[in-house]
Amino acid sequence: MSVLVFLDQSDGHIKKSSFEAASYAAKIAELTGTNAEAIVLGTVTDELSILGQYGISTVHTVANETLNQIDAQVYTQIIAAAATSINANVVVFSNNFSGKAIAPRLSVRLKAGLVAGAVALPDLSNGFVVKKNVFSGKAFAHVAINSPIKIITLNPNSYSVVLGTASATVSTFTTEFDAAKVQVTDSNKIIGEVPLSEAELVISGGRGLKGPENWGLVTDLAKLLGAATACSRPVADVDWRPHHEHVGQTGLAIAPNLYFAIGISGAIQHLAGVNRSKVIVVINKDPEAPFFKAADYGIVGDAFEVMPKIIEAVRKLKQA
Repeated sequence: MSVLVFLDQSDGHIKKSSFEAASYAAKIAELTGTNAEAIVLGTVTDELSILGQYGISTVHTVANETLNQIDAQVYTQIIAAAATSINANVVVFSNNFSGKAIAPRLSVRLKAGLVAGAVALPDLSNGFVVKKNVFSGKAFAHVAINSPIKIITLNPNSYSVVLGTASATVSTFTTEFDAAKVQVTDSNKIIGEVPLSEAELVISGGRGLKGPENWGLVTDLAKLLGAATACSRPVADVDWRPHHEHVGQTGLAIAPNLYFAIGISGAIQHLAGVNRSKVIVVINKDPEAPFFKAADYGIVGDAFEVMPKIIEAVRKLKQA
């Protein structure tokens, strides 16, 4: 028996959320008295032996260039073969686009129970019970998995990485798999920015900034802090900002350590995408803005007066 974790990669590099999933899987292995192994598909340039620091004993690789573009059906086929080969009774994914596409398919193929969006280690005191978010993060559910094989997708930034000093064995995994039914002929990637899905700090703006010409209040602070930038849906809808920055129920759901909202009222649809943030800071001139009820820190004031002072204070701290 063992725990298998899927390592998501992009452009040859393991994603931050996968290191969290690896550490999470290793802890489950420790609690169940077994070992944690990982699988990565496609060509990776990172040194995979360092996964031992996250508690992984063996990293299985399928270094085939055709796997550099994810095909959920093909990935499911390979991961199912790997899980069967190592007799894995728990399979862990990050709850990102890849995990959401693969985990349900794997659940059907392996006849395994699935909990999507876990936020804590499973409780093993009475079976195998996993805590997860429900109702757009407004409540928690504790779900028991009773099947022999269990699949968990872990919400990004919900489990702290624990580092050790071990080194993982890197092994080539060989299995036959079908050709992808979908071929990617071209892709447009955003470069030079911190990806929202990986960001620990996010500076976000809303309609309170009145126009794209005022977005320097967001980007200037983001550059000083090394943060990603985001926006509310109305801002993206009127093309003040690109749609890949839209966070909320109909955009990206994120869970940074800090979410800094400027001129956003905090409608329930927006909160659904950011309420897993560790700390929320809100600046709004309306003292009745709903966002203040969810905020850890709030400033009632005009963003055009408050933000320049904050930016200047941060700049002085960075220079000190």
